[in-house]
Amino acid sequence: MPDVFRPAAALVLLFGASGLALAQDAHLARNLAATCANCHGTNGHAKGKMKSLAGMPADKITAYVADYKSGAQSATVMHQIAKGYSDEQMKLIAGFFAAQPASK
Repeated sequence: MPDVFRPAAALVLLFGASGLALAQDAHLARNLAATCANCHGTNGHAKGKMKSLAGMPADKITAYVADYKSGAQSATVMHQIAKGYSDEQMKLIAGFFAAQPASK
C-alpha cells in the first residue's frame, strides 16, 4: 500500500472500531438495564408505586444507585443489587434509562 493511503486507512480502522464499540456498549446497556425491569418496568416505565427510571437524568440515577451501594439510602433489596454493578456498568444503565422517553 502506498504511504499516502496509510494514514487514511488507519483513520478508517480507528473510527470503524470505535463505532463498533459504541454499538456494543448500547447493546450492553440495554441488556444490563433489562435486569431492572422486574421492579422498574420495561425500559424503565414502572407500574404501580415503583419509581419510573425512563427519562430520568443519568446523573440522578447514578447518584441514587451510589447511595444504595454505599448504604446511605436504605432499601429492601436495591442496596444488594447496586453492589453487583461496577461504576461503568451503572453509567451505561443510567444512560440507557435517560435516553428513554419519560413515563406519563
